[in-house]
Amino acid sequence: QVQLVESGGGLVQPGGSLRLSCAGSGRTNRINALGWYRQAPGKQRELVARIGSGGDTYYADSVKGRFTISRDTAKNTVYLQMNSLKPEDTAVYYCNAVNWFGSNYWGQGTQVTVSS
Repeated sequence: QVQLVESGGGLVQPGGSLRLSCAGSGRTNRINALGWYRQAPGKQRELVARIGSGGDTYYADSVKGRFTISRDTAKNTVYLQMNSLKPEDTAVYYCNAVNWFGSNYWGQGTQVTVSS
């Protein structure tokens, strides 16, 4: 089992920045990929960014050039640096971990609101 706890959400003005953190515990040595998803009201949950065990990254087109995902293996933590935030980035952001057996684990979510 893997437990994930997100932090760092909040209210920010358009053009501002936030950094989300997700700390993992439990069987973190079996984690392959880590990712951030988001879900806005009335919309489906979507993948925002993902980082593999080798450091390879993926970004949704809507956040390319603005968001950066990184991981600190020693701290079992994954980060999402979000710059140039837009109102359409408003959503609940969820941390996700996938282990080598294909099992998915989710955090409880953290609210990000971009508004003036």
